[in-house]
Amino acid sequence: MESATLVADMDEAIAVSRAATAPATRIGDFVALTKPRMNFLVVVTTGVGYFMAARGWNDWSRLFNTLAGTALTAAGASVLNQYAERDFDARMVRTQDRPLPAGRVMPIEALMWGVLLAIVGILELGFFVNLLTAALAAFTLASYVLIYTPLKRYSTLCTIVGAIPGAVPIVMGWAAARGSLSPETVALFGILFLWQMPHFLAIAILYRDDYAAGGFKMLPVVDTTLRTTAGQIVLYAAALIPVSLLPTLFHTAGVIYLTAAIALGAIFAGFGVLCAISRARAEARQLFLASIFYLPLLLCVMMVDKI
Repeated sequence: MESATLVADMDEAIAVSRAATAPATRIGDFVALTKPRMNFLVVVTTGVGYFMAARGWNDWSRLFNTLAGTALTAAGASVLNQYAERDFDARMVRTQDRPLPAGRVMPIEALMWGVLLAIVGILELGFFVNLLTAALAAFTLASYVLIYTPLKRYSTLCTIVGAIPGAVPIVMGWAAARGSLSPETVALFGILFLWQMPHFLAIAILYRDDYAAGGFKMLPVVDTTLRTTAGQIVLYAAALIPVSLLPTLFHTAGVIYLTAAIALGAIFAGFGVLCAISRARAEARQLFLASIFYLPLLLCVMMVDKI
């Protein structure tokens, strides 16, 4: 009798514990759908674009709304991306425990959540920043969700296409500060665009089996020998070096940045060559880590040199 009572008490305690943690878990799942870690980079690059364009720091409200609106729009794009890919994510080990394929969030909930975030983000940019920045945000959202996301299942060009919305946020930051675009934005866009290619190709090598299981036609999945993938890694890493020097040409940054851009570019390209030669996971992981260090260092030096 005492044993039965003890079991009942334990069951009740477990039920109470689950009920208490359920709201926190639900909130965590909705936050996870926004991919906060990935979108942190989006917000940072937007801030860099704003900083490089700003002629003064007296409009903190504009800066806040720029970053907040960008964060909300990017979060909405991430949610809608996962909504569209929920069935494919369920096939991959890396993503099968995400809230949608795991069944912790209903598809209609995710759809409404993503649309709400995106609309609020674009409206915030349009009303409190400027229409150009809002238009760029809308373009980024549409190209990411409506073009890049479905293209991943049909063409290896998806990485190139996906790098376009990935490079726009830094341009959004510039547009937010200046209200217009200029040649300097070409340099900033080019740096982000070219950096993404070795970065994402390295990721695709690391998870090529997962991508294949999910039905995504990433280049390393289709390119079984990785010969073409290796060539593209070297090509984009090499092209990044001269493009990264353009801020100096446009007088956005100076000699300190120029020196750092050459050094960092050479190191990054070196990791790209090592990955291209071996075509192995170990070198792909090294290239991925190198890309994680390269971009923040380059952007930091760029901002410091402006000061």
